[in-house]
Amino acid sequence: ILFNSPKVVAEYLQKSIGREKKERFVILHLDARNKLIKQDISIGTLNASLVHPRELFKAAIQAISAQVIVAHNHPSGDPEPSEDDLTTTKQIVEAGKILDIEVVDHIIVTNNTYFSFKDGNLI
Repeated sequence: ILFNSPKVVAEYLQKSIGREKKERFVILHLDARNKLIKQDISIGTLNASLVHPRELFKAAIQAISAQVIVAHNHPSGDPEPSEDDLTTTKQIVEAGKILDIEVVDHIIVTNNTYFSFKDGNLI
């Protein structure tokens, strides 16, 4: 799969985490041509996805990722980002700039819809 658009990524992730009852945070590690190298998933609580840039980029460095796409699901069915989502995304993007690993997008998926930070001009 070539992850070259938010729609392609969202469709891929809806199959794996879109119906989950707890939040799942996914990191898609990509090479310079948007091909998947590795995928990491962490499980959060009912309504919170616990992720820290330190762990995210440790995995990205180990996988020799050129870029990453981060994503998580909203079990509530509402794809709109929360204040925590906005804050976490900003931290992740800033850390990526320092490490020269581009954060291509942050996508929030539900069972049947998604929100792309890139499409929303938030990245």
